[in-house]
Amino acid sequence: MPNLIRLAGYASVFGVPDSSGDVVVRGAFARTIAAGRVPLLWQHAVDTPIGVVEKLGEDARGLRVIAAIVADTEQGHDAVELLRAGAISGLSFGYRVRASRPDRARGIRELTDLDLLEVSIVTFPMQPLARVIAIDPLPQVIAKPSLQETMQ
Repeated sequence: MPNLIRLAGYASVFGVPDSSGDVVVRGAFARTIAAGRVPLLWQHAVDTPIGVVEKLGEDARGLRVIAAIVADTEQGHDAVELLRAGAISGLSFGYRVRASRPDRARGIRELTDLDLLEVSIVTFPMQPLARVIAIDPLPQVIAKPSLQETMQ
């Protein structure tokens, strides 16, 4: 049985432009959520899966994820240690655009329908607010909410 470490966070935040000027709108992930799981990658490297996204859901804030990192792998172990140390906390996602619309007044592109291919733990997310907000089991010295408290 693999050593699984769970994390919770937001891979996307709705209504907030990312560093490329794209804005994801609520409902953009509806088809992917209905389809099921996607892989959890390290820094978007398709040859470096470190786990699986177990639960996807849209709420008022964004795309909420609960994922399991396989800590028995070298990259999985490193990811867990870096998350716990606070050295990284970014989340990001790989996608294909199915539908979008320009918002010329704001100078952005609204992404309205996306094929979600993967979620990644990253150093520098395109959406600065896309972050890991909890990881279990937590070391005793870190005062963060549990996954249950965070996702309620």
